[in-house]
Amino acid sequence: MTSSADTSVLFVCMGNICRSPTAHAVFDRLVAEAGLDERIRIDSAGTHAYHVGNPPDQRAAQAAILRQYRMDHLTARQVEPSDIEQFDYVLAMDRANLEILRSLAGDALRDKPRLFMSYAADYGLEEVPDPYYGGDRGFEQVLDMVEAAAGNLLDDIRASRLG
Repeated sequence: MTSSADTSVLFVCMGNICRSPTAHAVFDRLVAEAGLDERIRIDSAGTHAYHVGNPPDQRAAQAAILRQYRMDHLTARQVEPSDIEQFDYVLAMDRANLEILRSLAGDALRDKPRLFMSYAADYGLEEVPDPYYGGDRGFEQVLDMVEAAAGNLLDDIRASRLG
């Protein structure tokens, strides 16, 4: 990792155009509002190369704009095995992508990737559903879920890594 940040977070979904860039955008703003943008590096990636180089899905971006989140600076990329070693937090949106991350991690780092919604256990859902093939309400649900988990993630980082 080529950053002077104290800690780093990688959000991961399948194509890196809906869920993980939404989490990236929400967490970006939360971290900036906390004055920690120099201390926390944030990125997102997909387990599949379907959309590498593309901006976030227009529906995800529109839903984000309505809540004052910015995604226009994000571009899809595929996760690399080195990401699992380099990032302090590797957070999957669902179990299928978690398993892919764990297989990329190898035995030594197998337990490092975890489900993002573990930071919102009281929400009642363990996985952020993929809204790609659904309607606009799916993108709103993703934002609701991400917002529920993001604050707890930041609290965990503050407590365990930033002192």
